[in-house]
Amino acid sequence: MNLTIDIGNTFVKAALFSINKIIDSQTKPIAELDFFIKKIVKEFSVENIILSSVINHPQELDSFLASKYHFILLDHTTRLPFLNEYLSPETLGKDRIGAVAGACAEFANQNVLVIDAGTCIKYDFINSNNEYLGGAISPGIKMRYAALNNYTQKLPLLEPSSGFLELTGNSTIASIHSGVQLGAVAEVNEIINLYTEKHKNLAVILTGGDMLYLKPVMSGKNNIFADSFLIHKGLNHILKYNVDI
Repeated sequence: MNLTIDIGNTFVKAALFSINKIIDSQTKPIAELDFFIKKIVKEFSVENIILSSVINHPQELDSFLASKYHFILLDHTTRLPFLNEYLSPETLGKDRIGAVAGACAEFANQNVLVIDAGTCIKYDFINSNNEYLGGAISPGIKMRYAALNNYTQKLPLLEPSSGFLELTGNSTIASIHSGVQLGAVAEVNEIINLYTEKHKNLAVILTGGDMLYLKPVMSGKNNIFADSFLIHKGLNHILKYNVDI
C-alpha cells in the first residue's frame, strides 16, 4: 500500500493507494502533523511513502519514515515520470510537480493544462511528448480579496461567494465579488482559449481548494475535468515510478 502526504501551509492531506485506487484520504491541521502521520502508518499496512511539503516541516518525521518504509521526500532531484524542461527546477513548487505528474498519469501522451486554484492560481502545461514546459502563476481568489482590502482604505475584506454573481454589481460588495471572482473566471477562460489555439486536443484539469469558485469555466465544455485528488494521484505516480526502477 502506498501513502501520499501533501503538507501545505495550513493543512496536511494524506491519501492511501492500493495500486492506483484511493482507498482512504484524510486531512488534518498542520499542528497535528506528526501524530496524524504516525497514526496512519500504525493503522494501515503501508509499504511505500512519498512526502511533499511547501513548509519547513520537522525533519524528525522524515527520519522516522525513512527508517521504517521505502520513503521519498519530493524535491528537485527526485526522478519524475516526465521530462522536466523548467529552467529553474530547484524553485518549482512541489505542488506543481505533483499536479503535472497527476496529469501525466490521467492523460498519458496528451496535451494537458492543469489549473490549480489555491493560494495562487497556477497554470501548468505538459505536452503529448510527456514534456513539462512550465506555465504561469497569478494571485488566487482570496489573495485578490485581501489585496483590495490591504491597498485601499475603505474597501472591506470579503470572503468568496459560492452563489450566483451578477456581472454588474449594484453595490460595493457586489462589485467586489464580480470583479474578483468573475475576473478570475475570465482570466482562466482566456488562458484556456490561448492554450487551445496553440495546442490540439487539449485536456484541461481543474484542481485545488478554490476550484469551486471556477466552476463557471466548465459550463458547456467537454474537455475540462475537475479532480480534487490530482496532486495525490501525481504523488502516487511518482512513487510507483521510483519504486519500479
